[in-house]
This record gives sequence, C-alpha cells and structure tokens, in this order.
Amino acid sequence: MPAVTIENKEMTQSETAPSQREERPTLKTIARITGLAVTTVSRALGDAPDISSDTKDRVRKIAREVGYVPNRAGVRLRTGKTNVISLVLATETGTLNMTSDLISAITNGLEDTRYHLVMIPEPNDQNPLRAIRNIVETRSADAVIFNQVTPDDSRVAYLREQNFPFVTHGRSKWAADHSYYDYDNHAFGRLAVDRLVARGRKQILLLAPPPAQSYARDIIEGATAAAAEHRVSLTLAETISSDSEKLELLIGLGEYLSGAQSFDALICASPNSAMVATKAIEDAGLVIGKDFDVFAKETFPVLDLFRSEILSVHEDVQKAGRFLAKAAIHEISQTDGSHMQDLEHPQTE
Repeated sequence: MPAVTIENKEMTQSETAPSQREERPTLKTIARITGLAVTTVSRALGDAPDISSDTKDRVRKIAREVGYVPNRAGVRLRTGKTNVISLVLATETGTLNMTSDLISAITNGLEDTRYHLVMIPEPNDQNPLRAIRNIVETRSADAVIFNQVTPDDSRVAYLREQNFPFVTHGRSKWAADHSYYDYDNHAFGRLAVDRLVARGRKQILLLAPPPAQSYARDIIEGATAAAAEHRVSLTLAETISSDSEKLELLIGLGEYLSGAQSFDALICASPNSAMVATKAIEDAGLVIGKDFDVFAKETFPVLDLFRSEILSVHEDVQKAGRFLAKAAIHEISQTDGSHMQDLEHPQTE
C-alpha cells in the first residue's frame, strides 16, 4: 500500500506538526493547519469532484507531512467503506512475470488517495471464485482488481450480479459493461505474423497462452487472420502453452522443431517462454536471426539483452497498473453506470 512518510523532518510545531497532546494526527489536525473546515479536508482527501485541485494538493501535502493515516475502523463504522482495494492475482513462478510491476504500478496509482491496496495471492489450482466471493461476503474491500480473465469468467458474472465494484486486467465477453484495461493481443498476433513474413518466414509456430484465457483467443485469431492474408502456414502448439513449465516447454518445442514440418519462426506470448524457446531452437541446431526468427511480447526490455536477434514488442504494465487503480476508484464512486476502459495497442518501430 502507498507509504505515508514525513517529507519535512525539520518542521516546527507552529507550522505543520501536531501538538504533543495529540497522540495521532486527525482530520482536525489538518483542518487546524490549513484553516479549512473538517468536512472540506475530508472531501479533499476523498478526491471529491467539487474540491479544487489546488486545495486537494495542499491538504494531501499537509496530511503526508503530519503523518495522517485514516482510522479504517472508524471510517467503516461511519460510512460502511473500508478504503481498501483488493488485488487478486494468481501466483506465478516465472522470473519475468509481470506481478511485481503490476502491484507497484497500482500502488503508485493509489498514491495521494484514501485507498490502500491489499494483495491476495491465488494459487492456480484454487477455485477462482473463492477469493472474490470472500471479499464480497465479508465486505473486506470497496473494490477488487483481478487478471487472467476468461471469456465466460465466473468472477465477472458474480461481481456483476452482486453489483460490486471491480476492474479487470483483460476482457470478458461482458467487457462493454465493465471497467477494464487490456492489451490489444489480436493486433499483437497480426503484427507478429506481419513482421515475420517481412523477414521471409513461411512456416510459423505459435506458442500461445493457455487457451481458456481471453488474450490467448485474441492472439490466435489475430495471427490466424494475418497468416491467411499472407498465405503462409501457421501452426498452433496445442500440447504446450507460454505458461507451461520449463522442462515441458523444452520437450514440447523440441518435438515440434524435430518433426516433419520445417518451422522457420516462432511467436511467443511472454519473455519467459521466449527464453526457454531459444534453448530449444539452438538445441535443434538453428540460429536465431539466420535460420529462424522469434517474435515475442515482453513487459520490460530484457530479450534484446539476452539475444539481440529476438524481435519483440513492449506491453506497458506501469500504464496498466495506474489505469486499473483509477478505474477502481471510479467504480466505487460512480453513480451514473459509467465505466473506465482502455485498450493498449502494440507500438511498432
């Protein structure tokens, strides 16, 4: 959750520091220092739309300096709100997964707001609805953010039915009616094929994400459409996915590369799978950039340091996290049924 720090350690008691008699800073402390009414201070910290940006910035600055932290128990008693946003993420074992970056970005997006982030790890073998249902039934958060969305996602269906604020990192089939941030994976699939064909590749292997997830469907559809237009061969690796374990990937890719079909290119949906694929490709006696090309998606630039010949596009997780934070706050406060939605498009060179 966003850290609250005292920025000016030399401040005098007469300026912004609370008096010795106050055990902890309160809204009254900030009101006394700023000369504003307590209700105005409260609304400024709550990002009320009718409070000016200058007033909000001033109040937030003083709140940081005096070390003000809302009494969440008191807030819940008065308002029924927790000032908590829960982030439910499936646990990932890959060293280059986006989890830590996403948590950091959402935390930054909540900075200078009343909201705190609580991260709830969800084992991959767990019922995906269990954590969400617990949050809703206990009212332990005001909104929830989650990823790895499927087209018929049971979490989305449940939260819509419960009218509980939520935002998804990815899109369900109900995306038109809920907040989300997503990467245009259909465009990524098309771009990957376009770039590989431009390099003369005609036998392309696609290592997609797990087929149940929405973005896997989008990548496959985009790549398939582009391959048909270019009249090149595209084969989906059906026995493995970009989320498969390292040994499983090595064995599976080795079988594809040593089979009857002579592949000359590979599309990967993650940097982890691209790195493992590199070993399988080189074990097969192929040279990336000469005999074979790899096109991958990554969330931070690392593949060009690993093998400069790997082709890649960047997915901006920092932008995604900041948007998800703001969208969650919007879902909590909105009264008109509106939703924040954004779709990031692959940036071409």
